[in-house]
Amino acid sequence: MAATLIAGSHRVLRHSPSDVLLIGLSFAYAAWLLSAPSLPLIAIGLWWTANTVAHNFIHTPFFRSGTVNHVYSLFLSALMGIPQSLWRDRHLRHHREERDAGRPVPSGPSRTGWDRQIVVETGVVLTSWAAMFAGDPAFFVGVYVPGYAAGLGLCFVQGHFEHARGTTSHYGWLYNRCFFNDGYHAEHHLRPGEHWTRLPSHPLAAARSSRWPPVLRWLDAFGLESLERRVLRSSRLQRLVLCVHERAFKALLSPLPPIQRVTIVGGGLYPRSTLILRRLLPAAVLTIVDAKPEHLEIASTFLPADVKLEHRVFDAAVPEPADLVVIPLAFIGDRDRIYRDPPAGLALVHDWMWKPRGEGARISWLLLKRLNLVKR
Repeated sequence: MAATLIAGSHRVLRHSPSDVLLIGLSFAYAAWLLSAPSLPLIAIGLWWTANTVAHNFIHTPFFRSGTVNHVYSLFLSALMGIPQSLWRDRHLRHHREERDAGRPVPSGPSRTGWDRQIVVETGVVLTSWAAMFAGDPAFFVGVYVPGYAAGLGLCFVQGHFEHARGTTSHYGWLYNRCFFNDGYHAEHHLRPGEHWTRLPSHPLAAARSSRWPPVLRWLDAFGLESLERRVLRSSRLQRLVLCVHERAFKALLSPLPPIQRVTIVGGGLYPRSTLILRRLLPAAVLTIVDAKPEHLEIASTFLPADVKLEHRVFDAAVPEPADLVVIPLAFIGDRDRIYRDPPAGLALVHDWMWKPRGEGARISWLLLKRLNLVKR
């Protein structure tokens, strides 16, 4: 039955048979909401629907028929409690602001003022709210309204952290499976009209990325950079991290032929990799590349004058003029690309303990870190 539906969907759907999944899940969520409503279901459902079904429907309306699209927009308005035409205009205005900052034009026009569709959708939302209140005032005030507010709060957090430090992507497979490639956010802003199924086909090698999905991205504030700054304030911690890292570097570098040129990416703050390589490879030319000049200034206080400091953004898609590239755990970019196609003949990649790739050496169980050696 499902196969028949998908096979025949090309006569109904405008862009892709895969949109059957989004449409089906929106109706499944509606059925669940009607049969077993709860505060968490309303909150998480609103957040998920807004960032998957409704968001994709804005940029690539699902149906060939304009009338069917209008009817589905009414359904989403009632399901989410948000007039979809109003939200569409607000969202496309967000893309227009990105365009005005030098990014591409968004897909689809946006309206100004109220039209018939907005009035009808607003009426549908208000009518559904009135019916809920009339049927069960305690549920509406005590469950629906708090769940609705929590869902809007999750949407606000999502939108804020998708752009807080510039448009940011997240390449985790679980999030992108559950949110239909919403993590490819920089890619989406570059091509707003691209269908969600094709976004992974156009990854941006230099895109800003985070290891956290947007709604959890506030955890970056407690991330690796803050830990590095703690190391800066303690000579004891500095000796500890040098010791455990040097063992791993020595184990992987010892069997290799002589290395003449080394690029250390993100070597600012406490430049442990550079200090270690200065001892292990005394004849090599070492270059630190960091996008933050203040980090380079800090690094210069620990290093001899013959270490080169370069203020630039490292692009993993561009070959690096070095024999060895060292990638930090806090690397912002497509780490998988470095494993697939190293930017130099050799790459030493700091990674989590549970992510062995190629040859590797444990740095520390306490730090949950390992060092992976990748050869081109």
